[in-house]
Amino acid sequence: MAGSEEKKEMQDPRTQAIASTIRVVPNFPKPGIMFQDITTLLLNPPVFKDTIDLFVERYTGKGISVVAGVEARGFIFGPPIALAIGAKFIPLRKPNKLPGEVMSKEYELEYGADCLEMHVGAVQPGERALVVDDLVATGGTLCAAIVLLERAGAEVVECACVIELPELKGRERLNGKPLYVLVESHS
Repeated sequence: MAGSEEKKEMQDPRTQAIASTIRVVPNFPKPGIMFQDITTLLLNPPVFKDTIDLFVERYTGKGISVVAGVEARGFIFGPPIALAIGAKFIPLRKPNKLPGEVMSKEYELEYGADCLEMHVGAVQPGERALVVDDLVATGGTLCAAIVLLERAGAEVVECACVIELPELKGRERLNGKPLYVLVESHS
């Protein structure tokens, strides 16, 4: 269940506009999945800007030096947040997409299994990190991201997602790491 701060944020008219622009696509990519499509949010520049602004407002002045974005949609939201708060952006990629030495973590997600990779040396011990993705469902992807960053010595301050599917209980799998979301979807 979202904390009181997250619930308060849900009353922000910007989050209502964000929620209204997200398209739900039934049975994609597999039967039974109600896919939360953020591409419709991206087609609305004022709402896209509000999405970024809400995250920037939250993380400005928090001493975050690393924004780690999860492939692929974390690459949409992560870089503008990183630039605005003066942090570096680190892509967390699918296997065999990063050249050079990588560290990896396999994980389960709501419709299969996958793996995330990060460049060795991208994060320095003691850096404060924010993990960004578009959606949290079962929490497997965010857990893998946390493991990679902590293995490199970073302190993961929080995870930030545009959408949460609370019925899949992904928040509970984060081992107490804070999760900030703009929209809860009960599709």
